[in-house]
Amino acid sequence: QLQLAESGGGLVQPGGSLRLSCVASGYSLDRYAITWTRQAPGKEREGISCISITHISTDYTDSEKGRFTISRDNAKNTVNLQMNNLTPEDTAVYYCAAERHAKCRDVFVSSGLDYWGRGTQVTVPS
Repeated sequence: QLQLAESGGGLVQPGGSLRLSCVASGYSLDRYAITWTRQAPGKEREGISCISITHISTDYTDSEKGRFTISRDNAKNTVNLQMNNLTPEDTAVYYCAAERHAKCRDVFVSSGLDYWGRGTQVTVPS
C-alpha cells in the first residue's frame, strides 16, 4: 500500500519561507496525481495545489498563487511544496494526498483522494 510522509513544517516568521516534502513508500509515485492540502484550526480542509504525473500543476486557491509552488521528482518519489512570503493565515496542518489518476481534478475534491499522509504543522505567528 502506498504510504505518504510529510516533512519540512515548523515555526516561521511572517514573510519567511518553508519547503514541505512528501515522500512516498510502498509504491512509486509516478502513477499518482499528488495534492497538497491544509487544514487550519476550526476551518474546513482546503486544497492548495495538485501536480499530475506529467508535472502539470493545478492551483485550487487564489491566495497561494505566486507564493506556493508544487513540484515533483519521480525518481526520488517526492513531491515538494515551496512556500514563500508566509503569513499568519497560512498557519495550518499541511497534508499531501495521492489519487490513482494521471491528471489533477479541475476542482479540489477531498473525497476523491485515495491516500493521505499524517500532516506537518506550519505555524506563522502574528
